Amino acid sequence: MKKHLKLTLLALAASSALSVSAYAHRTWLLPSATVLAGKDNWVTVDAAVSNDLFYFEHQPLNIDGLAVMAPDGSAVTPENVAKGRYRNTFDVKLTQDGTYKMMVLNQGAFASYKLDGQQKRMRGKPETIAKDIPAGSTDVRISEIQGRIEIFVTSGKPTDAVLKTTGTGLEMVPVTHPNNLYAGEKATFRLMLDGQPAAGLDVEVVPGGIRYRDKLNDSKVTTDESGTFSVTWPTPGMYWLHANIRDKKSRIENAERRASYSTTLEVLAP
Repeated sequence: MKKHLKLTLLALAASSALSVSAYAHRTWLLPSATVLAGKDNWVTVDAAVSNDLFYFEHQPLNIDGLAVMAPDGSAVTPENVAKGRYRNTFDVKLTQDGTYKMMVLNQGAFASYKLDGQQKRMRGKPETIAKDIPAGSTDVRISEIQGRIEIFVTSGKPTDAVLKTTGTGLEMVPVTHPNNLYAGEKATFRLMLDGQPAAGLDVEVVPGGIRYRDKLNDSKVTTDESGTFSVTWPTPGMYWLHANIRDKKSRIENAERRASYSTTLEVLAP
């Protein structure tokens, strides 16, 4: 009887966790380490889309837009890139001391329209998608996508050369270095949209391990007029931060722009 009751409670807990976490898929990169010392350092990175953060149960993240920046700003070629059923992976050899930035950029456009009474959808490039929609189409809606997913890894002493922004889309400027985060301490960051402060933007903060608890334990903070927000980390672990915005500042005429930013940060024990 006790065993049956325990199984029932476990099932209810699992159902509760699913109900709070399954409302949206999350896209993420997860490094095997974020702070390393010594020589001959490597990092393996998982790339996935899932309901439960850092658990592989939905599909791999498309990494066609993968780029790795070394501490001196030069490009690094990822090694051992592999595509799997639930995740993609790649390795990076850390040949320089300092902070690396690894990112997946999703730049493109989506269109929906009706043709001969049938609903159609199309994906393409911002500069050509409007021309690719067939003549005679109605109910045309176009969205430009500017997605950025980033992680930061430091070998030796942290540096800040890779923390500079490009001035395109939604980006994060770490005021507190992203590889110098500790539980119980406040960290400060700034969000920029096209190089300007992204004011009044909600930032979702979610700790990993969703699968093993019955509450999401997420929180939200809002950027101030300078695009700045702060987070005080309750416990050590991996955290996922995400923000997005929709506006009419697309390069495509009469189109909506959807800009998003996500990062995975490791918070260490004090």
